Amino acid sequence: MTPSRYRRPLMVLAAVIAVLSLIAVGTVMALAFAGSVAPTWVTYSALYGLPAAFILMLLLVLDGVAARRRAGKAGRR
Repeated sequence: MTPSRYRRPLMVLAAVIAVLSLIAVGTVMALAFAGSVAPTWVTYSALYGLPAAFILMLLLVLDGVAARRRAGKAGRR
């Protein structure tokens, strides 16, 4: 599926997106508690960042499982 040289950067990218989205969620909650409205881009990143990061991580996990299965089949010959 994914060449191994792309796995680590994609994993780092997914982790960065997840951390930034969690910060955005905290910002939205803090501003709502203070009675203010968060900017649109903060709300957007909070709503769409976490699902995007988790989908990317799920794809990386499935790719890792497929790579291990491919490596296991080559050893059985």
